Amino acid sequence: MNKITIFNETTEPLQSLLSTVKHILKYASKKEKLKNIEFSVIIVDDDIIQKLNRDYRKINKVTDVITFALEDENSFPIDSSRRLLGDIYISIDKAKQQAEEYKHSLKRELCFLSIHGFYHLLGYDHQNKEDEEIMFSKQEEVLSKYGIQR
Repeated sequence: MNKITIFNETTEPLQSLLSTVKHILKYASKKEKLKNIEFSVIIVDDDIIQKLNRDYRKINKVTDVITFALEDENSFPIDSSRRLLGDIYISIDKAKQQAEEYKHSLKRELCFLSIHGFYHLLGYDHQNKEDEEIMFSKQEEVLSKYGIQR
């Protein structure tokens, strides 16, 4: 069984939105045929995400989403029945700003950022055009299934 945990580390009342996020992440996990995985989504403010970005990526600015994948080319196998993917941190402040900027709902933005982070945890990236097309097409397919459009 997959375990997806969502933590709201802000004072924002996000229960309903985060419930939708969890359903979409469960769907994406099933779509990708993942079993016995575990990962977390942590909603934070701009100050926290800037510190994470500064300390771990050496980029001293706010970002919308940052992932900490436990699996990568340098990982070592963990003897466990559960596959630990890592953590997805999302800035609620940046999500609100981008939702307004792109003229869509906060729900859409949080779902997008969560799915985006999820695919990063699985090793997908968008460093070049080909990889971007693969990753973004997977994201859009999941969001479309739930009627979440721009």
